[in-house]
Formats: sequence, C-alpha cells, structure tokens
Amino acid sequence: MTETFATHLLSVTTGRTETVMDLTADCAEFLTRTAHGRDGLLNVFVPHATAGIAILETGAGSDDDLLTALETLLPADDRWRHRHGSPGHGRDHVLPALVPPHATLPVIGGQLELGTWQSVCLVDTNRDNADRQVRLSFVG
Repeated sequence: MTETFATHLLSVTTGRTETVMDLTADCAEFLTRTAHGRDGLLNVFVPHATAGIAILETGAGSDDDLLTALETLLPADDRWRHRHGSPGHGRDHVLPALVPPHATLPVIGGQLELGTWQSVCLVDTNRDNADRQVRLSFVG
C-alpha cells in the first residue's frame, strides 16, 4: 500500500468569548475526502500561541468545566508579565502548556477512532483574536 499525505487548513471564528469548539465533524469530513478507507493518523494542529486542541466530551458540561478549570488555573488578572492585549491576556499565552496546540489521532478504515464520548475540540481563551486556523493532516 502506498502512503498518502493530505493536509487542509480550516478557518474558524471563535468569537469574542472563551470557547471550546467541536471540530469532530470537520475532521470526519476531511477524512472522507482524503483517507479513502485507509488506516493512518490524523494530526490536528492550531498554529496560534494562544489556543490548544483537546479531546473531551462536549455537550454534557465538560466543555464548560474545562473553561472553568482554566479560569481557576489561569486567572484573567494582572499577574502576567506578558501584558499586551486585553487585561489578563498573558494567561492565554500560557494556555498551550496545559492544552497543547496539537493532537494526533488514529484513523481506522478511513474513520476517526475516538471513544464513545470523545470529541476533537479547539480551546480558545483569547478574546482578542476571533479568527483561527486549524491544520488537519492525514498520513496513511
């Protein structure tokens, strides 16, 4: 079997509030177009210094719980040395140390292999930048 590599850049708008955005459907659609039933790996990468990729349950409160936990760990106040942007913006630059800017996931038979309640999510706490890009890459 010949290896295939495909990549696609998603442009998303997260708005001006902290958000967890479910990208699972975008990932599945990308794999439908590119994986062609192959096994392989999907890499999801956000090329921003203030956003991350998380695998978690959405719609049952876990997404809001994650934002609450991040607010507890990284309060939006004036303690941060990185001070440009809105008050507390320095915390957004620490976020990728806790929620990494990437995830690599198994693809089996052209389908994303997630657990029953797992979703692929963009985590964005930066209220100063509503426009984001997410790179999806498949190798298989």
